[in-house]
Amino acid sequence: MAHTRRNQSGLSRAERRRFVDAVLKLKRRGEYDEFVRMHIDFYVSDGDDRLRVAHMTPSFFPWHRRFLLEFERALRRTDPGVTVPYWDWTKDRGRGGTLWGADLMGGNGRRGDRQVMTGPFAYRGGHWTIKEDVTDGEFLTRDFGRPQEPIDLPTARDVALAMDDPRYDVPPWDSTAPEGFRNKLEGWTSARGTERWRNHNRVHRWVGGHMLGGASVNDPVFWLNHAFVDLLWDRWQRRHPDSPRYLPERPPQLGEAQYRRIVARREPMPPWDVSPDELLDHKGLYAYGDQ
Repeated sequence: MAHTRRNQSGLSRAERRRFVDAVLKLKRRGEYDEFVRMHIDFYVSDGDDRLRVAHMTPSFFPWHRRFLLEFERALRRTDPGVTVPYWDWTKDRGRGGTLWGADLMGGNGRRGDRQVMTGPFAYRGGHWTIKEDVTDGEFLTRDFGRPQEPIDLPTARDVALAMDDPRYDVPPWDSTAPEGFRNKLEGWTSARGTERWRNHNRVHRWVGGHMLGGASVNDPVFWLNHAFVDLLWDRWQRRHPDSPRYLPERPPQLGEAQYRRIVARREPMPPWDVSPDELLDHKGLYAYGDQ
């Protein structure tokens, strides 16, 4: 039976507590850090001459859909009543509210070392030690709005610019793709300064700290961000029912720039034996509420 992912702003105090408790249980068991390690391993840039499935690639959406499902299934083995909530950053744009409360994500990092001092994922609480990272440090860090180089969260207009594009993705199928929904929502651009980051990428930059780079899963808000990205992919499909839901259809051939560097619609995405085609919808798996 399908379960429902809800907007974090609509969760009751008890629902927030159950979600946090399930996340902390995965952390104590070492399961959470396996997800961190996987994301680090598959965070491959398009400057690397190897297969990309998670970022800067057409499979950005289906790869993270499966990643979210694996995490959600782990949570539900702990508590069958828990689902991954989503964060609508076009509406919940401040540093207050339920998202950054002490009973959900906790707050910003302090000045100096950017260490998160409040909430269930604060290092000083003794339940959240960073073990898998690309740098040293045991505590979770955040830097809301990056004051040294100020940046705002994406707006509804930013999302609309992506949602209005009827093309799923376009050549060269990487971070330099000039058009297409995938790259516009993932958020790579050729602009300079803070305008370089859009939508999904801009959220990571706004939160800052551990949300920057491959080890971003260390911050549990990662899951709420990607649940909203997944919801937006669903909305895009419904808005453009006559558009191909995934491109490219065929694998790039020998001699083409993306040969063996991206996956086509029916090719498997590591580390799972599942193709983008098998993840083009979530019917029967989960639904979205509170929209």
